[in-house]
Amino acid sequence: MSKEAPGVRYAEIFRETSETRIQVVLDLDGGTRRDITTGIGFFDHMLAQLAFHGQMDLGISAEGDLHIDDHHTVEDVGIVLGNALAQALDQSDAIERYGSNHTPMDEALVLVAVDFSGRGGLYYDVGFTRDKIGDLSTECIREFFRALASHGGITLHLRKVTGSNDHHICEALFKGLGQAVHQATRRTDRRGAASTKGSRD
Repeated sequence: MSKEAPGVRYAEIFRETSETRIQVVLDLDGGTRRDITTGIGFFDHMLAQLAFHGQMDLGISAEGDLHIDDHHTVEDVGIVLGNALAQALDQSDAIERYGSNHTPMDEALVLVAVDFSGRGGLYYDVGFTRDKIGDLSTECIREFFRALASHGGITLHLRKVTGSNDHHICEALFKGLGQAVHQATRRTDRRGAASTKGSRD
């Protein structure tokens, strides 16, 4: 199927600043292709989990100033991925809009809830005990989700219910977000807008 065909929910976005060069290719109705390279191994792994559980095709190529730290790269990937989600949904029929779940990962349990409201906002209650997981700074995890929510027009709630292993907690967040995004972006037979106001924003 061509990406220009009616109903294909596809986005391809390139963004370049003095700190990063990022390209994101997204197909919300794919689910089999993932090609992610950010220079941050654990972050690549988390993004692949998001795409797998979100049942989307996702390509991300990022070059950033990692000789300084990982902040700009992680945040800017969130910006561009959020923009890609918003662009892909501009081509969509009506969607369910809401998605939520409790996702376990061994001893860890997190709550993830999304509303594609058009009003981006992150509501985050997740604590980590380590400064880094692999080569990803744990303080940057919040920055990724904040940028994604803001630029995707998503109300995003993330909360750790329980857990002691930071790797498990983080992985549950990304897996849970993928599931919630998949649920919320499914097409619906609802007539009219997904809000009593007549629009999502």
